[in-house]
Amino acid sequence: MYRHDSGRWLRIVLLISAASLCISCARGSIQSERDFIPAGSPMEPFIRFQFAIYYLPTPSRDPLVVLRELLATKESPPTLIDELPEQPDRSLVHARLNADVQTEYAPPDVDLLQYFGHGLTPEQAEQLQESRQAFLMDFAHPKEGIWESMRAATEIAESLARETDGLLWDEETREVFTPDEWHRKRVASWNGRAPDVSKHITIHSYKSDEYVRAITLGMKKFGLPDLVVEGLAWSISGQMASIINVLGQSMAEGAVIEKPGELDLDLREIENEEVRDSNMGSLKSDASGVALLTLTEGVWEEGDPLNRLIEIGFDRHPGRDVHARQAAMLSSLFGWEDSTTPVVGSDELLAASQSAKTRLPVLYEAFSEGLAPGEYILVKAPFETPAGGREWMWVEITAWEGSTIEGTLANEPLDVPSLHSGQIVEVSQEDVFDYLRHYSDGREEGNETGAIIERMQQQNDKK
Repeated sequence: MYRHDSGRWLRIVLLISAASLCISCARGSIQSERDFIPAGSPMEPFIRFQFAIYYLPTPSRDPLVVLRELLATKESPPTLIDELPEQPDRSLVHARLNADVQTEYAPPDVDLLQYFGHGLTPEQAEQLQESRQAFLMDFAHPKEGIWESMRAATEIAESLARETDGLLWDEETREVFTPDEWHRKRVASWNGRAPDVSKHITIHSYKSDEYVRAITLGMKKFGLPDLVVEGLAWSISGQMASIINVLGQSMAEGAVIEKPGELDLDLREIENEEVRDSNMGSLKSDASGVALLTLTEGVWEEGDPLNRLIEIGFDRHPGRDVHARQAAMLSSLFGWEDSTTPVVGSDELLAASQSAKTRLPVLYEAFSEGLAPGEYILVKAPFETPAGGREWMWVEITAWEGSTIEGTLANEPLDVPSLHSGQIVEVSQEDVFDYLRHYSDGREEGNETGAIIERMQQQNDKK
């Protein structure tokens, strides 16, 4: 955990690109009706957010003068005023130069810029640490003019950074950009009425107890609560990030909660064509394209954005516990492809399995010391079928005590009707057949038996 000198909190997290019961602590709990998000639009009537420009160490031109020049060139610019009202009746901006950056508005350090810096050279990252001045801009507008006002603010910030030789800071997402990266991600990508929301927010994912907590930063710019999902396994965090981004997109485009605490997220109803098509293109043949979501008030934790929170739940999908319901939702929304391969043991296969078993003490030590954000370990273990056979499936490890491994089932069983993908299960270390270690940079090791089984299957198919 890192604290910004001005009181803004940052975490060392994995970036993917936002009172209810803690489902990582109360597995299988159903969220209370008193915490449901009320029906209607969750968008605030008045929207406020802050951009800033850091200088290395001072601006090449007076930023206030340049800002006035830029506003004069806009067709419908925000009005520059000395103080923002609580209820703006039009697009407004309040700007000032902070000449005591190191004390009042310190930038993130070099290590954090590995996560939160975009396009910076190592030299710029070092120079940023010595910044003496920053130009702060607070924007405000009524929600009726959200897209025109936000686009104007985004373009003005870029132009001002270029004209005064600075780096852009988004206070809501806690990211630093060069003007070129800001333009690529925030301006050039803006197609149509509403932008791709995922380009304007970020998702922080980090270990919380045995599981992962994912939260957005930046939804405040749309007048919306940030979004939280509790109790995730790392292996589904990428798919869950897609859910979070699409829900944020739907809300920004004007989705209304028809019934307290319930929202049917339909991919086909997304207005932004690129967002809609990219998500629809990833659906399997049996996908519904719809997620039945439960929305409750989120619990604020240290490091969260200073904003309202909505926790996303999945109680409207079937499952014996929260993890099974998460898996059921993902399976229903995106579709599911899983298969089993009948295998007769061979000397080569058994030797590969025995080799994998020798790695378990090393994996246990790595797990006990703490894996990096985004890193996870799966083990393949047997589960008894009603007919007395065995079905071998992958389990993502969440706890490992002695010879007992606990985790979430990563496969959809074919012949074990008592189990469901995502369900919490226990297996014995002695029964482990193979392992797969996924690193945060995308590398993987293990699953040597999988390569052998695939080759055996290909040989059988040719017969």
